[in-house]
Amino acid sequence: MSQTKATYKGEWLESWDPENEQTWDSSLAWRTLWITTFCLTLAFIAWFLPSAIIPKLTALGYEFSKGQLYWMAAMPGLSAGLFRLVWMVLPPIMGTRKMVSLTTVLLIASTLGWGVRVQAPTAPYWELMVLAFLAGIGGGAFSGFMPSTSYFFPRAKQGTALGLQAGIGNLGVSIVQLLTPYLIAISALAVFGGSQQMTFPGQPDQTVWYQNAAFVWIPLMIVGAVLAWTMLKSVPVKANVRQQFDIFKNQDTWWMTILYIMTFGTFSGLSAQFGLLMINLYGSGNPEIVQGTGASAQLLIEGYAVPEAVKYVFLGPLIGAVARFAFSPLTDKMGGAIWTLISGIGIAISVVATIPALTPDTSSAEALQGGFNHFLYGMLAIFLFAGIGNASTFKQMPMIFERRQAGGVIGWTAAIAAFGPFFFGVGLNLLGPVAFYWIGAAWAVMCIALTWWRYARPGAPKPG
Repeated sequence: MSQTKATYKGEWLESWDPENEQTWDSSLAWRTLWITTFCLTLAFIAWFLPSAIIPKLTALGYEFSKGQLYWMAAMPGLSAGLFRLVWMVLPPIMGTRKMVSLTTVLLIASTLGWGVRVQAPTAPYWELMVLAFLAGIGGGAFSGFMPSTSYFFPRAKQGTALGLQAGIGNLGVSIVQLLTPYLIAISALAVFGGSQQMTFPGQPDQTVWYQNAAFVWIPLMIVGAVLAWTMLKSVPVKANVRQQFDIFKNQDTWWMTILYIMTFGTFSGLSAQFGLLMINLYGSGNPEIVQGTGASAQLLIEGYAVPEAVKYVFLGPLIGAVARFAFSPLTDKMGGAIWTLISGIGIAISVVATIPALTPDTSSAEALQGGFNHFLYGMLAIFLFAGIGNASTFKQMPMIFERRQAGGVIGWTAAIAAFGPFFFGVGLNLLGPVAFYWIGAAWAVMCIALTWWRYARPGAPKPG
């Protein structure tokens, strides 16, 4: 393929046509992909940093109820969905260079705030809710970064390119949850601030430096912003805000939104609530385990190791993120619709299979351990199929819509699905896990029927 350098005026490319193999500058496209992916990974880290901190606020000395913690964990999802409605229209207006650079700088605000406020349990609830809201900027970035990256690649490569960017970006969720328990144990990283004591029922206090979980990412955010400002270019896409809203006249915008709620809504919602759900069902948030009831009290305390959520919560987002970029090349080869169908079937079966484990059996330590294993494996299966669907839906959209509309649809569907953490937090808090999971299973069944009817069956109106 020709590596002819693209011409540009300032930061703006001229006569850019990725479908023209003679003029497409693949080196520029891939450089854009890797820099924006690095920044997107940091954005997801900032977005899900609260999910790694909020389950530990009580141990750090804050006194919040379960309901307050669920709402706090849900807040980044609410704000991310709102921010995505803004970011989805920015690529044609600001261009890739300015949008990625400035967004990456904005990530520092909430990250710095969490690093300061975990050092002493003195912040009022409203202030932590504000920090949780600002963390949603990291989620909002997705609806700007992904469409702008799609402008740089031909349709034949967009499944792979967008799958890599989204999948590696999604790894930010797993990275922050995996590294947090290690970062907070390293005193040498605590350049700013002292140590804290974490207190757990029936266990000795732990000395930690929880600010490390936030502060360590700030230098990388600065590096990402500098790389974006100095090395990225922008593709001129002529579409003002009004023109971008013509996507809502196309029925497939709404069908793909429903499907992406099933896939990314599930991924983001479970990623944000996984730790709290695990603690409240099988950990220190379940009074039957911590205090015991009746004759089984001492058995549960001595014979059952209450799971430390931070040791497991990273696994779900990791599996979902890896599935997203691992299956992206397959969607380029086989089409996205068939994999969206597989995703829906897998999610429906996995959700139904997990429901019995949402009611822990505290009759014995063995039963409790078996229930926890059932819960963990069921959740990981849900993450796997959600990740597959994230890849396949992003392959479908560039095939269903023309280039300008495809970017807008990607941004819109991503915006709505980003409300996942909020809806999951509200649903789990108000309805309880069992009822909420049955609703999720019914949604997946609806999506299976929709995918087959509109996209996957022989002679479907919009195969892709």
